[in-house]
Amino acid sequence: MDLKLHQISLIVGSLIILIILMAITKKVTRKVSLVKKLEPHRKKIVLNMFYFVYYVIFITAITLILGIDLRALSGFLASVLAILGVAFFAQWSLLSNITASIIIFFYHPLKIGDKVRILDKEFDFSGVVKNITGFYVLIETESKQQITIPNSLVLQKGIEYLTDEPLDDGIF
Repeated sequence: MDLKLHQISLIVGSLIILIILMAITKKVTRKVSLVKKLEPHRKKIVLNMFYFVYYVIFITAITLILGIDLRALSGFLASVLAILGVAFFAQWSLLSNITASIIIFFYHPLKIGDKVRILDKEFDFSGVVKNITGFYVLIETESKQQITIPNSLVLQKGIEYLTDEPLDDGIF
C-alpha cells in the first residue's frame, strides 16, 4: 500500500512539473512573440513542438514510476522507432524544416509583410512574405506569383531585406 501511495505522489509531482514547464514555456514564447512582433500562429507552432517534447518526457517518467517491464517496452519502442526512423530518413527534410521553423521563430528577423529578395544563382526573385508556417515560407512576387520556400532553405540562402525599417536583433 505504501508503494502505491509513493507512486501516486511521484505521478502527481511529475504532473505538477509538467504543468509548470508548460506555463513557463507559454510565458517565454508569448514574451518573445510580443518583443519580435510575431504572428500568433507562429507562437502556436513553437508551443506545440515544445509541448510534444514535454509529453514524451512525462510519459517516460510515468512508465518508470509505474515500474513497467522495460525489456518488453524497449522491444516495442525499438520496433516503433525503427519504422519511424525509416520514415524520417525518407523525409529528412521534414525534420530539418521543423527545426528550422524553431530557429526562424526565435532568432531570424523574417516577419510577415517584409519585402525580401532571395539571393540564389538559379532562382533570384523578390516579393512580400505572406505566411510563415512550420514547414515553409510563402512569398508573393509583384506579379502575384505565390512561391513557397522550405524553412531549411530560408536559413541556408541569403535574404536581402528591401524595406527601410531596421532589422530586429532578436531577444537572445
